[in-house]
Parts: sequence; C-alpha cells; structure tokens
Amino acid sequence: MARHKSNAPPKATQHPPSKQQPSGAERSALYARREAAKVLHTVLRGDAERRAVASIKSLVFSPSVRNKRGTFALVCETLKYLNVIKDVLEIANVLNSKWKRQEPLVYIICYDILFGKETPSIGDAEKFLVRRKDALLSALATLLVRKKVKTVEELLDLSQLNGHIKPRYVRVNTLKMDVDSAVNELEKLYKVQKDETVPDLLMMPPGSDLHAHPLVMNGRIFLQGKGSSMVAAALQPEAGWEVIDACSAPGNKTVHLASLMKGQGKIIACELNEERVKRLEQTIKLSGATNIEVFHGDFLSLNPEDPSFAKVRAILLDPSCSGSGTITDRLDHLLPSHSADSTNYDSIRLHKLAVFQKKALAHALSFPQVERVVYSTCSIHQIENEDVVSSVLPLASSLGFKLATPFPQWQRRGLPVFAGSEHLLRMDPVEDKEGFFIALFTKTNKLDNPKPSELPEGECRRRRKQFHPYLWPKVFFRAWNGRLHGCRR
Repeated sequence: MARHKSNAPPKATQHPPSKQQPSGAERSALYARREAAKVLHTVLRGDAERRAVASIKSLVFSPSVRNKRGTFALVCETLKYLNVIKDVLEIANVLNSKWKRQEPLVYIICYDILFGKETPSIGDAEKFLVRRKDALLSALATLLVRKKVKTVEELLDLSQLNGHIKPRYVRVNTLKMDVDSAVNELEKLYKVQKDETVPDLLMMPPGSDLHAHPLVMNGRIFLQGKGSSMVAAALQPEAGWEVIDACSAPGNKTVHLASLMKGQGKIIACELNEERVKRLEQTIKLSGATNIEVFHGDFLSLNPEDPSFAKVRAILLDPSCSGSGTITDRLDHLLPSHSADSTNYDSIRLHKLAVFQKKALAHALSFPQVERVVYSTCSIHQIENEDVVSSVLPLASSLGFKLATPFPQWQRRGLPVFAGSEHLLRMDPVEDKEGFFIALFTKTNKLDNPKPSELPEGECRRRRKQFHPYLWPKVFFRAWNGRLHGCRR
C-alpha cells in the first residue's frame, strides 16, 4: 500500500543561531574601558602609596593609549563617582574573588552601567555586571535612603576647586620644527599667539583640543604649560654645555633643555622610578633629541667630585613636590586622598617633601664646575619654596653662588620672608591660572670663593659632614659611568 504524500511544505533545516558580531563602536568602547582600567589602576595605586607615577593627564595622553579622548572621559567620570560606586558594590555584594582582583575595571564598568549613556554589551566583566544590574540599582536606591538624599548629585562631593579657564599652551620642539612653521599649521584650526615670556611657546584659546594633532603625535610640538616651559628657559643652558636634569620624568623639561642647547652638548637625565624612566624614554624618543643620557638612579647618589661630572655647567632641579599649584590641571582633586580629611597628613607630607628638597638643592649646588642651578616647584606653599631657598643660602654663598633674577620683566616675585626674595619668581594659581615657583642660582667670581685648601681644616670637615654625608666608592662610579655612556639616546 502506497504511503500518502503530504502536500505540506518541507521543514526548513534548523541551524544554531549565529552569534552577532560586535559593531566597531562596541569594540572601541570595550577597548576604551580596558585602557581606562589600566590608567585607573596606576592612578589609584599611586594615590594610595602617595607616590604618583604621573598625573592623570600624563598617563592618559601617553603614546601607548590609543583612544585618548574616550579613556580620559571614562577615568575622570569614574573618579568623580568612585565613592558612590564603592558604596554601591559593598551594599550589593555581587563581586566574587575573581572580579575583586580586577577592581579598577569593575569601577569603570559600574560607572557605565549606573551613570553612563549606554549599557556595555560585550566583554566578560561587562556581561557579569550587566546580569546584576538590578542588584546594583537597588543598592544605589538603598544608599540614597541611608544618606538621606534624593539624588545621586547630592551624594557627590561638590567641594572641588573652582576651575579657572586657562589658555592652551604648546611648546614648539625646535629640534624638529621652527616656531613660524608651527604657527602657520596651528592657525588652520585655532587663533595662535606667541608667548611674550618664552620664545618657543604658543598660546591658543581655552579648550583647544590638540591631543590627536599630527604635530603632537610626531613630537614637533609638546602640550606643556607656561610655568613648566619657563623652568628650562630660566636655566639658559648654552649649546655644547653638559647639564644635569636631576628629577627628569616625564621629560618635557628635559627635551626642552635639548632644544635650547640645539641638540648639542650632553644632558644627564636622572630618574629613580622605573615606570617613570619608561615614560622619560618615550618622551626623549618622541622629541628626536640625541644628546640625552638616561641615568636610572638617584640624583643624590651622584658624587659631585667624580671626574664624570667635571664638565657639568648647569643643573635643573624640579624635585617631587605637593603639586598644589597645578592641582586642577592634574585632576588630583578627583583622587580619594584629596577628599579625605587629611590636613594632618598634608602637613607631615609637606615637611617630608621640604626635607628632601633642601637636601637635593644643597647637593646640586655642590658640583664644583656648575655655574647655574634652577630650583623649581609647581607648589604654592612657602615651606617648599622660599623656605627651601632660604635654608641653603649660607651654603650657596660659601660656594660662590648668589640668587639671580629669572625673567626680570615678570611682576610676581617671592614672598618677602628674607632679604633677596625679590629675585624669586612666582606664578599665581588665579592670576596666571597655575602656581609655579622658580629660583635661579648663578656662580659669582670664583676667585671670591675660597678653595677647600684655603679653608681651615675644621671648616672643611664640617662642610663635608654637613653637605656630603654619603660615600661614593670609585669602583661604583667607574661602573656607573660605563653604563651611562652605554645608554646614549
């Protein structure tokens, strides 16, 4: 008996649903979150240890970060909401041990989920947290009730510094480009003015975005503030000199020195921190400078009497400082330590910084052939500025140095706390949009400075004990000198 054939259409073959490929925008957002997490990890670790590798802007706008604008926005916004995000995660209690080990990435993603414009859709961490979005939102609602506020904005710490709109400054790298050519290129986008104080510095309107500009990417111009650009210019090194940059990283002042020296002579760039050495090397490579030698070590370990430094004529000392003059630029007001009640800590920290600064300045002045020393900070505090300079004046005078006046046309000078403070230079955070301090020491007639052999033996011993407390074995310096000349840039 023949089977009856159905007239029904044959069933279509079932195929497993294909995974939808993420769009370019989704992939870009995923990568930006990973880059932001790396920056945030470095920033939070440095803040916790009170030893920042670099400012937030410096980290974000380093050559290794591709999506600079997206990464910068994510880091800043996440830091702004960080205390709220931490409280939400604690209340929700949704993290397992795996994701607790990746907290910076979790913070970035939670910001996107709770406060961002779009909910992230790809990435393992993103999927884990999106599945727990309801728990996170419930925890946020609980937090509002606990804090007795109605909106998230009321949770945020609004006691941030009032920002002052400041121009965009760029310094022309004259090793690669002349100033007029840079002006012609930049005028295609913005109004450009030459700065009246620093010859290779240009000023553009606030908000001028040049981070992805070809001239920045290829090192023909550097995004550098006016105060920072005045430091190397104040030293006025001549072509062919040997110069020490005592605390070099991230390297903007170092490569500015190279430009002022027309790529001639030699710059010994000292940096102790390994991560900052990497950043310094990137800056040097970008600038094209070939007369810079990087010393990965402590400036204080250098023996002024070692023959390797017999030809050093100038030293730039821009040591670690509180950064209080550029706190808005650095975005330090977004960091956890800034919002904490840390008045006592700040006082202790300033004292420790000042002790190091005095030691470093005394050391810089002790190099026998040095004729010019610039001491600079981006601090507004007297303890880091006038007090440091005042403390070394007796030593400076005994070594033949006196205070000189950098940029005589500049009106704002040092606080009148000692005779000669009118030679010091200050920038005001309100009037000049950033706080900076510069002191210039120049060596007077060397014949007026008694040689050690002409001093009483007791005075020689006292000076050595007070200002040269370390011993520098000759074997170490022969080895170091060989290493130094082996790492020429």
